[in-house]
Amino acid sequence: MGEQAGISSPKEAADNALVLAFGRLQGAANRLEYILGRSLERECGISHLMYEVLLILGRAEGAGLPMRAIAQEQVLTTGGATRLVDRMGAAGLVERVEDPDDRRGKLVRLTPLGEETTVRASRLHVENIRRYFLAPLPPEDHERFAEDLRILSHSARDVLPRLP
Repeated sequence: MGEQAGISSPKEAADNALVLAFGRLQGAANRLEYILGRSLERECGISHLMYEVLLILGRAEGAGLPMRAIAQEQVLTTGGATRLVDRMGAAGLVERVEDPDDRRGKLVRLTPLGEETTVRASRLHVENIRRYFLAPLPPEDHERFAEDLRILSHSARDVLPRLP
């Protein structure tokens, strides 16, 4: 297989165009995550992962979501999602409520503070996205780039196994 990919030495592996392109994508994502995540922490007191959960709950509207749905959306174990939601609950951002469709179940929903934090954090995040994510790219490429990222994200999501 290595020969089929044209890789027969560590140097060829390191210089492979596909390996380099994926490394650049990963490096850019890691750096942007750091820059934008630190801004959310500094300005809003939440981690980027908390912000993502706030957005998931904001999209759900109304009654809220079960923990499993949050875990699935964030590619977390249900235990990891529970610990994260516990921290968010302690911060007053979310609350657990009875599931009207399942007496044994609980749903997670935004509190008024969670709603306000989502809006405030999103305003900051959008400005940072414009500054660090879009501004370096030619404006005529923005829409195609966003669509390509959507395709990649959905393709990778579809390959992942569903949580039990």
